[in-house]
Parts: sequence; C-alpha cells; structure tokens
Amino acid sequence: DDHLLRAADTGTRQVVLLGAGLDARAVRLPWPRDTAVHEIDTGEVLAFKQAVLDRSGATPRARRRPLAADLRDDWAAALLADGFDPTVPTAWLAEGLLLYLPADAERRLIATVDRLSAPGSTLAYEVKEITEPDAVRAGPVYVAARERIGIDLLALFDTGPRPDSAAELAALGWTVTVRTPYDFTALHGRGPRPEPDDALAANRWVFAVAT
Repeated sequence: DDHLLRAADTGTRQVVLLGAGLDARAVRLPWPRDTAVHEIDTGEVLAFKQAVLDRSGATPRARRRPLAADLRDDWAAALLADGFDPTVPTAWLAEGLLLYLPADAERRLIATVDRLSAPGSTLAYEVKEITEPDAVRAGPVYVAARERIGIDLLALFDTGPRPDSAAELAALGWTVTVRTPYDFTALHGRGPRPEPDDALAANRWVFAVAT
C-alpha cells in the first residue's frame, strides 16, 4: 500500500498489479480520481473476483481495468491494447507472484516491465532467495495453511533455481533496494527477529525505480 500510494502522491496515475489475484486495492485505497489500476491475472481468477465484488456492491475508487492474461506468456500486447501508456510513469506491483513462475518466465516478466516503464516508474515485488529447507517446509506456517485451505502451497512454488532479478534490474539502470520482512516489523516497532525454521527468513522485498 505504501509503495503504491507514495507513487500516486508524486503524480503517478497508472498502476499495474501483476498476478492481481483477489487484490482489492482498486476498491479500498484512496486513489486520486484519475488513477487507472490494471489488474492482470487468469480469466478464471478475475471472473471469481468480479462475482465477489458484484455481490458486495463494492465500488472501485480508481478506474479498474481487469485483464485476463497468462504472465508466463507474452502479456504486453494485451496490456497496451487495454489502454496502458508506456510513455508515462507506472507503479508496478508483483506481490506473491514470482515464486510461482519458472525462472525464464520471471526473466521475461522483468524485461517486459523494463521495456514498458517510462523514467520515474516504480516496481515492488516479492522473491524467495532460497528454497526453504525441509524443517521450514514441515513447519507450522505451511502445515496450518494446508490444513485450513486444503491446498499444498509448496507444491505450487517453482522449485528451480531463482534468477537474481534485483541485479538484472540494476544492470538495466534501475535504482534497487532490497528489504526483509523483519526490516518492516522493526520499522513499525512490532518485530520479532527470525525464529528457528522461520518460513519468512528466505523472503525479500525488492523496490526499484526506473531512471
């Protein structure tokens, strides 16, 4: 939220949520009136989300632009056809997405974001630096999720070696900052530090600005 609203406060009026899922930011955040929020995900996910929004009577606070596309493939043409303007700054967000993509798809996504980003664009995304050891994967976080939702999340994660997307963005001229979840808990005075076999220990948040 802070990443996107900070961009909006500095004049960015174009937002792209990559792998938007059930993200409700177009509805719940206080966007400037002329902001467009593009939500990219599969058609099935977006249809389910639309049904939920319709039942709730939720009204977007921005121009919400859902777009059905597979982020493993070429999605740029569809985004451009949907009114996306690559000549103005964009706030990109890929939250909880890249860990599901194969390495080649992640590289293509990062390259596409770079190609479509005017100077002043921003990108925030989440990565796992390493594959969690067996002790983490058998820990209470994943076990509780599996029992409560009936889905083995770990089976959905791509198991191949991860690319260093932060370094790739830096090589392309972006200014890149990497944070851990514990940086933010400390910032807000909430934090524990990592516990033994902590599922969040491998997580990193990357924040990048196009120059």
